[in-house]
Amino acid sequence: MSGHNKWAKIKHKKAGTDAQRGKLFSRLIKEITIAARNGGGDPNGNPRLRLAIQTAKGANMPADNIKRAVQRGTGELPGAVYEELTYEGYGPAGVALMVELVTDNKNRTVAEIRHILDRNNGKLAEAGSVAWMFQKKGSIEVPKSGIGEDDLLAIILEAGADDMRAEDDYYDITTSADAFEAVKKAIEDKGVTISNASLQLLPQNTVRVEGKEAEQVLKLMEALEEHDDVQNVFANFDIDDSVLAQLNQ
Repeated sequence: MSGHNKWAKIKHKKAGTDAQRGKLFSRLIKEITIAARNGGGDPNGNPRLRLAIQTAKGANMPADNIKRAVQRGTGELPGAVYEELTYEGYGPAGVALMVELVTDNKNRTVAEIRHILDRNNGKLAEAGSVAWMFQKKGSIEVPKSGIGEDDLLAIILEAGADDMRAEDDYYDITTSADAFEAVKKAIEDKGVTISNASLQLLPQNTVRVEGKEAEQVLKLMEALEEHDDVQNVFANFDIDDSVLAQLNQ
């Protein structure tokens, strides 16, 4: 299992607290605002905005919050001017990192991200030094309770999906970036519930991490995720499931 999917699985188990819900809402509001700013406020003609709104509704975000975020993006309401950034870096054991951020103060954000990395045995890297290790892919999660594995597999393969894995209580579907919308629509057209869907950066190769370095990698990932400007963190670590179970007790 790739480092990204390992981290996604960890976040699944940690999700649900009020603080994490607030963090999710903050991220979604920024994503909706930027999507509306870049592609207009009509979700029917703006796939990025449509996905952001669907994700927000799936997280039970109030409709008024979604509406205001769209209006800030289109300029109908005043709001902060956000900039999208992606930083590349390395963590313990040479783990490659891609950190996606949205900020209204680039200088402050880069200083704070550098500090988090320095404090956790990591470092910023030059642009291009890590990005080549990752590919943009679609990730779609479907609860197991909603459909059988064979039935779902038939739907997604016909629509052009790359792969599907069975996790604890959901199916994790991987698509190319180009096929993402078609696969997602094919699932929805069958009346099947999607719990999460997003475009993500998946590592082409992974780095095996064990012992103390495994603990350090997870600590760094959590520290980055907790930063207010961070939208997503992707990494290419591979930590054995038995080690993960011990570290997350």
